[in-house]
Amino acid sequence: MALTDVELEFVKKEIGREPNQLEYGMLEIMFSEHCSYKSSRPILKLFPTEGEKVILGPGDDAGIVELTEKLALVIGMESHNHPSAIEPYGGAGTGIGGIIRDIISMGAMPVALLDSLRFGYLEDERSRYLFEYVVKGISDYGNRVGIPTVGGEVEFDNNFQFNPLVNVICAGIVDKNNIVRGIAPNVGDLFVLMGGRTGRDGIHGVTFASRELITTSEIEDRPAVQIGDPFTKKQVLEACLEALEKIDVQGLKDLGGGGLTCCISEMSAKGGNGGTVKLEKIPLREEGMTPYEIMLSESQERMVFVIHPHDRIELMEIFEKYELPAAVIGEVTDTGNLVINHENEVIANIPTELLSDPPIIERECVVEQYVKEDIKRPISRSDEQQENYPNVEFEDLELNDFLLKLLSSQNIASKEWVYGQYDHEVQIGTLIKPGEDSAVIRVDDETAFAITSDCNSSHTKLNPYHGGAGAICEAIRNVVAVGAEPLCIVDCLNFGNPERPEVFGQFKECVQGMADVANHFHTPVISGNVSFYNETEGVTVNPSPVVSVAGLVKIKDIKTSRFKKERDKIIMIGKTYSEMGGSEYQKILNGTIQGQPPEVRIEDEYNVTMAVLDLIRNDSDNALTAVHDCSTGGLGVAISEMAISGGLGAIIDLSEIPAEEGVENFETLFSESHGRFIISVKEDSVNEVLDKLNVPAAVIGTVGGDSLIINGTSINIPVSLLKNSYIGVIEKFMA
Repeated sequence: MALTDVELEFVKKEIGREPNQLEYGMLEIMFSEHCSYKSSRPILKLFPTEGEKVILGPGDDAGIVELTEKLALVIGMESHNHPSAIEPYGGAGTGIGGIIRDIISMGAMPVALLDSLRFGYLEDERSRYLFEYVVKGISDYGNRVGIPTVGGEVEFDNNFQFNPLVNVICAGIVDKNNIVRGIAPNVGDLFVLMGGRTGRDGIHGVTFASRELITTSEIEDRPAVQIGDPFTKKQVLEACLEALEKIDVQGLKDLGGGGLTCCISEMSAKGGNGGTVKLEKIPLREEGMTPYEIMLSESQERMVFVIHPHDRIELMEIFEKYELPAAVIGEVTDTGNLVINHENEVIANIPTELLSDPPIIERECVVEQYVKEDIKRPISRSDEQQENYPNVEFEDLELNDFLLKLLSSQNIASKEWVYGQYDHEVQIGTLIKPGEDSAVIRVDDETAFAITSDCNSSHTKLNPYHGGAGAICEAIRNVVAVGAEPLCIVDCLNFGNPERPEVFGQFKECVQGMADVANHFHTPVISGNVSFYNETEGVTVNPSPVVSVAGLVKIKDIKTSRFKKERDKIIMIGKTYSEMGGSEYQKILNGTIQGQPPEVRIEDEYNVTMAVLDLIRNDSDNALTAVHDCSTGGLGVAISEMAISGGLGAIIDLSEIPAEEGVENFETLFSESHGRFIISVKEDSVNEVLDKLNVPAAVIGTVGGDSLIINGTSINIPVSLLKNSYIGVIEKFMA
């Protein structure tokens, strides 16, 4: 029983009796951390959730923002960490299936998938196994359903060896007049279950996701992992879209975590109503299933429609056409209770509000103030973390060789092995494909949206506030780099056991950092997910606030990062600081992460980012030939990526780079300071571009030749050698 003693007493008091076995099971999953957010809800209130273009914020299956006068963007993010650790292929595939259903349930057509993944280093055999089959699960599911997987990110660290993180994002487009909610507003309406049949898979999936893994979890918890069916999902997608077009659907919700219990109770509660369910009406996949199993099953590819009784026949005809099992399983009532009937016998009767809105838990939080004057916020750190990660000194190395080592590191090297398995061309709307700062998807002849995902868990471990703030900053920079104005944020917050004060302290400070940036950029958080208990046998994952930002861009304004023409001038925008803590340079040099990560100077970040966006918006003469943000690996890696993708070299002068006093060459090259972009411009437009900038900026070099030359250092590397170091790294491990 996952309910605490306090929760048990609360439940008994609320319903006035001892719950029966079925009711205990239903309460247990709805009171789980995964469904109830009982620890995180008070902290999540720090996020801004409203804005001029926000149509629907947090609280439903996905958030919605306006794209055009007619169309809206529906976007959501989910985690499938525990299932993917147990069964990587099925766990990742059903994660994709769940987030697709979330978008469908809002009435939208899914048009883009992204994935944000974290594994142990590939030298480890188990990490290679998890990596291979998670990617294959995502690929097979998305490709078969016919939704392009257009972007994402992968991070490797020994910390994720036993706890991979699998976060998935889906975006869809809907006519603003056709938006549907997960609600049951009218007494007397019918609940219609359609899609896959209900089986015994996924039972206790949400309670399994709301506790730590142990060494025997791979065997003992395998039944908690759902079984996906992408071919049925394709039928469900098409049937849902046709039903929404032809029927006056009152509510629609997918059956994900918590199964029928979660779906029916939440829809009813949101409408201020109750509901009845007749178990004998539910299409089953297995014989002899008990009421407990039916109500807790998380079998995939299922949706619940709420409709007026007179629409039943027409709706069922649509489902019959697609050969999908469907049945009227109950109706909306005015009782305020969820009543489960079996063969005319009431076997469960619980208030819908009790199920859908359990009481919050006030968690203890360990927070310590840093004495460093330029870091104002308290940072969450345990004594163990402070002892293991002292500040360190850096020494200059042979930079020529070190740049090549950085480009070959698993966190920086090309991820083509991953996205090469994904169909990113299906639906023919992908304008910017994987490999750039953001993907770009066509909306109409003039408009597109950009979307990306970002997180640096090393930064967040060293400093939760700046790590969380930095995740949003980097995601915003990435959509701006392709020419898009940031519209909204969705997130997936991956942390350890919240019952441990130092973990909950990390969570609180991380959310505060994210909220501060989101507020400053007027970019609301419209949807998200919290994944706690990412621990195995005492090993806690690095806190990983994965952020996805979507932005609106005119097709004529789209920019890419590759160098395009000889003699173009290279401009660095933003200031570089001596900030090497948690950097990829440090990991390679010392095999660890230590010290202080880059600080987010929010006002400077905002000014630089908006300056670049204004340049792009007002670039009527197409003076800007390339735009790239500067992040993991610093300037050296960013310039190398632009050279590799464009097949052109460059000559760089480090002495011209805007930087704080005393920064050494290796720091200028490899610092991961925030708030920086690299752009290339036509030679005759340099002065005009610089005159428009009111932030630190300087010409630092020229595009040309077949080598990357950095004056004042040993770096003189043919682009072909940069490319050989950058491409094929992951392929060698996965051969």
